[in-house]
Amino acid sequence: MKKIQIINGPNLNLLGKREPGIYGSSSFDEYLPKLQAKYPDVEIDYYQSNIEGELINKMQEVGFAYDGIVLNAGAYTHTSVALQDCIRSLNCPVIEVHISNVHQREEFRHKSLISCACRGVICGFGLDSYRLAIEAILSE
Repeated sequence: MKKIQIINGPNLNLLGKREPGIYGSSSFDEYLPKLQAKYPDVEIDYYQSNIEGELINKMQEVGFAYDGIVLNAGAYTHTSVALQDCIRSLNCPVIEVHISNVHQREEFRHKSLISCACRGVICGFGLDSYRLAIEAILSE
C-alpha cells in the first residue's frame, strides 16, 4: 500500500472560515475523508501545524518511509529556507500545493522559496489541488 503524507502549514487549520472567497467554505477535515475514499488503496495521512519547526519534524519523520508528501506550506512558502533545505534532504518526492492561484494574488506570493526543491507545483484548483498532487505521486 502506498503512503502519502499531506502537510498543511500556518492558518490552514482555518479553512472554511478564513477568507472563503479565496480558500473556499470547506474545512480540510471535511475534505480529507472524500480524498481518502477516492483512494482506498492508498494510506493518506494528514498533519497541520502553524509552527515551522514542527512541519520540518513531520517531513523528516515521514520523508524516508513514505511514497510522497503533499505540502501546502502556507506563508512559509515565501520565507523558509529551512523548509527548502529539509525538502532537499528527503528521499520521497514533495509536491508543493496551493489552494488559490498565488500568481493572481499579491506580488510577494509570486515567489516560492520551496519550489526549487519540490518535484512539482500545483496551484489554483481549490482543494482539488491536493487530489492532483496525489495523482502526480501515484503516477511515478
